Amino acid sequence: MDKSLEIIRRMKNRTLKNHLITYLIVIVFYVVIQVLINTGNLSSLLTGLLVPICVYVIAAISLNLVVGISGELSLGHAGFMCIGAYTSAFFSNAVGDGLPEIPRFILAILIGAVCAGLFGVLIGIPVLRLKGDYLAIVTLAFGEIIKNLVNVVYMGIDSNGLHISTTTAMDLHMEPGGKQIIKGALGISGTPRNSSFTAGIILILITLFIVQNLISSRSGRAIMACRDNRIAAESIGIPVTRFKLLAFAVSAAMAGVAGVLYSHNLATLNTKKFDYNTSILVLVFVVLGGIGNIRGSMIAAVILTALPEMLRFLSNYRMLIYAIVLIVMMLFNWAPAARTWRERMREKLPFKKKAAAGKEEA
Repeated sequence: MDKSLEIIRRMKNRTLKNHLITYLIVIVFYVVIQVLINTGNLSSLLTGLLVPICVYVIAAISLNLVVGISGELSLGHAGFMCIGAYTSAFFSNAVGDGLPEIPRFILAILIGAVCAGLFGVLIGIPVLRLKGDYLAIVTLAFGEIIKNLVNVVYMGIDSNGLHISTTTAMDLHMEPGGKQIIKGALGISGTPRNSSFTAGIILILITLFIVQNLISSRSGRAIMACRDNRIAAESIGIPVTRFKLLAFAVSAAMAGVAGVLYSHNLATLNTKKFDYNTSILVLVFVVLGGIGNIRGSMIAAVILTALPEMLRFLSNYRMLIYAIVLIVMMLFNWAPAARTWRERMREKLPFKKKAAAGKEEA
């Protein structure tokens, strides 16, 4: 009994250490970038990419919860980002200067996360009974439906309340002092630009805290049990659909947060960025960083977002180099020989040897 408790204690300490290392990587990245900015060693092009990098890192972490931890293939992540972006931008424009900047932005983040999470629950209830290609097709359709629905919505606000139309702006019938916020395919303009690199890093740390603690919790272990063997999980009384829905809803809410950060970084917001290509791009970050590997997804998102812009001086060759990097990362992560080599390298590390010795003693 004492040996079992000791093993559990060691596992908890190892998990805590891994979490702290991940937080430390994010903080060190932030400090290094701030030093480069303050010393003038970071180009204006890369400075402008800092917030988008944070957006993609949050999106990659959240999608890894579904693809890597829950074991489901979702292609509708851009749809949840779109919901978070539009609901938060609408709130910020409707409130205007009625609230101070920081409380308004915090409320916008909460509204975007809650709305995206609610849609995640509504979509997940019928969809998560599917699996494999069928789930991917339905989530892909959801993302496209959301984008096209938003494109036909006109919404404004005046003293009489909210006005909605799906035809033209003239059908809103607002008073002369009313304010039109959503302008159909033109999107939303005039959203306060509250997003910053510092805000992005804080949101990344919060996302990591939520996702990593969920994975390490009893619910997280149940989610992984459902992923590994659905029939065995059901046989011991685990409600598979409920736990998969929990992962899906949390992932959708975090994607909504990424959408909030994105929408508050632009003067004009439209649905062009929330298409099928964005969902595939985030999935590429997850796959290349390692399915189920939160740290790897973060690194892949940073490298693959910054790389095309860093190679812009190569003109037509930059996308060729980008493709080569994708292939190399894929081979390094998934080729059997590369995986065997990585395992051998891990075994040679000093702290791995100590851990192995501790297991033998136990």
